[in-house]
Amino acid sequence: MTTEESGVVADWRTYEEQRLPRVLAAALETFGEKGYHGTTTRQLAEAAGMSVPGIYHHYASKQDILFDLMMVIIDELIERSQQALASAEDTPRAQFDALVESLLRFHMHRRRGAMLSTSELRSLEPENRARYVARRDEQQRMLDRIVLAGVESGALSTPYPADASRAIASLCVGVASWYRPDGQYSVDTLLTRFLAITESIVGIR
Repeated sequence: MTTEESGVVADWRTYEEQRLPRVLAAALETFGEKGYHGTTTRQLAEAAGMSVPGIYHHYASKQDILFDLMMVIIDELIERSQQALASAEDTPRAQFDALVESLLRFHMHRRRGAMLSTSELRSLEPENRARYVARRDEQQRMLDRIVLAGVESGALSTPYPADASRAIASLCVGVASWYRPDGQYSVDTLLTRFLAITESIVGIR
């Protein structure tokens, strides 16, 4: 079993094809193409190569599958972000660059999952939505803390650190909707350009 298969990220900069359990892999494919509400359990079972009773052996409902899938995606994003921060120097500038780069890389390489998590948030039942949003907010607070620390230390100069932090998070999420691996620019070129944009948002000195 590889580290990706076991759920452990070996290197936050390195991406392989996302290896999900069979039901979740089928959910990512079918929900991504047809939407959660446009996908029947039978279609999900066919995509997974299982029977409908087989699906219900693993999950009590289609809602549980969507929630589990979205949590797997956000958990990987947070784990990669934590690794990025741990690998960087303990200065606001270095921490900022490492975290933003990890966010951009994730949304480039995990496009389908990132887009599904954004588009299907309203499909989650209230309790599941609250649990997912609480986990997602952990990710946002990482960036909030770094931007605020940068402002307090004088390394950053934005007058509105919380707004700047959220603008950067939104920009990174947006990358998932338009980035194409076969596009004109390489990942490294795009990273350089987008890091420059985010640095201008926070007023890197």
